[in-house]
Amino acid sequence: MVGSAGLAVIVAGTFAVLLVAMSDLRSSNNAQARSKDVSTATLELERVVNELDVSLRSFVVSGNRHFLADWQKARAALPPAVARLEQHVAAQPEEKSRAIRLAMMTHDYIHDYGVPLIAIYQLRHEAARSPVATKEGLFRIDAIHKQLGTLLAGENNLASARAASAKREATRAVGIGVAELVITAALLVLFSVFLAHGVVRPVRMVAAGASRVAAGDLSTRLPEQGSPELQELTEAFNAMALSLEQGQKALEAQNEQLRQSERLKTELVSIVSHELRTPLASILGYSSLLLKRAFGKDDTRRYLETIHTQGRRLASLVEEFLDVERVEAGRIELKEELVDLRPLLEEEAELISNEAPRHRVHVSVDADSLLIRGDGDRIAQVYSNLLTNAVKYSPDGGVIEVTGTVDGLVGRVQVRDEGVGIADEHQPRIFTKFFRGEARESGFAGTGLGLAVSREIVEAHGGRIGFRSVPGAGSAFWFELPLAPTEDAPVSTPR
Repeated sequence: MVGSAGLAVIVAGTFAVLLVAMSDLRSSNNAQARSKDVSTATLELERVVNELDVSLRSFVVSGNRHFLADWQKARAALPPAVARLEQHVAAQPEEKSRAIRLAMMTHDYIHDYGVPLIAIYQLRHEAARSPVATKEGLFRIDAIHKQLGTLLAGENNLASARAASAKREATRAVGIGVAELVITAALLVLFSVFLAHGVVRPVRMVAAGASRVAAGDLSTRLPEQGSPELQELTEAFNAMALSLEQGQKALEAQNEQLRQSERLKTELVSIVSHELRTPLASILGYSSLLLKRAFGKDDTRRYLETIHTQGRRLASLVEEFLDVERVEAGRIELKEELVDLRPLLEEEAELISNEAPRHRVHVSVDADSLLIRGDGDRIAQVYSNLLTNAVKYSPDGGVIEVTGTVDGLVGRVQVRDEGVGIADEHQPRIFTKFFRGEARESGFAGTGLGLAVSREIVEAHGGRIGFRSVPGAGSAFWFELPLAPTEDAPVSTPR
């Protein structure tokens, strides 16, 4: 502490001497800068006077009103130019009197010569162009130029004197500064030996850690030790590194979501283009035949049934896409009603049997009723999707077993088929939107949305959905829903 105080006193003393010298140098520089401003203002005033003279004589000689406009512009610029010059020379009595004289001369030139000459020109061009008028203008302009030259020469002399004074003050300031630097450097060398051990080494450690972080090693952490200030620095560094590491992980997660979104978009475009092409082709083809030719009643009915079937398929595809959009936007609406799943299972099974007569659908329910509270139409949508998939992936027909059971406080529905099954590597993604595994390559139609929507509907009812599958030996999909308490309430039948 004593060494630091002594160094501070010595440095303060030398800087005090240096400040005095710098103050003198600053005064000299200010005076030199003022001389420069006076010279600039004088030259600006001279430029305006030249514009006045040239534009006035050009107008009188040529009669071109463009020159008259230039004269008016220069006349408007003259008062500000004179004011600036008077402002800069206000502290110098001799130069101030010259500036006042210039203001009077320029004023007389405009009002006693320029304005009357323009008026004379309007009456008689020859009079304005006479030698007498021209000589009078030259006389007045020469007088103004001489006054400007005298002012500029005097200011240049002052500027030279001030520059010499500024040079002397600068030399003095440099000498004092060099002496101060030598003394201070000697003291700082002694003081830096102490600082190197207590400050420089820890700071280098922080810098090395920052370099590792900059190179991508966000797991870098520094030991929190040393003086309280250094501990605070290392704590802030470790907090920064931790924040960067967490931010990088979050960014990587967002990037992965974006990549997944891009893949889903690509799959959606591919699925839409593939799935819509076939029904559209059928509808357009058969409707075109019906429009161009007359068929018998049976053929016409068969063609219309085909068009109707393909139209329903298109409507189903559109409804699947709308369901996905509602689910992702959180806008899926569920009705609250008491629903008995037993008749629902039997009715949907009968409908699928009529549409796929090669398949046998067996329904078995081990309870008189399976009452749940929820949206019957949405539950029917889930069950119908499982039945449709069982038929689709059992191409050679076979038995589809539907069972409804009660397990404690939940009702369980299972649909088991004897179809192609699901490969082991595809099973973890079976409820992912647009994922179809090998279905497309195998010729099975679909969008890959049914199971994803079904899971959202079941989970929205507070239930869960799952499956078991053996490749080549069929699959068993199931879902469970909470049973409703027994009560005397009307039971809804899904449409």
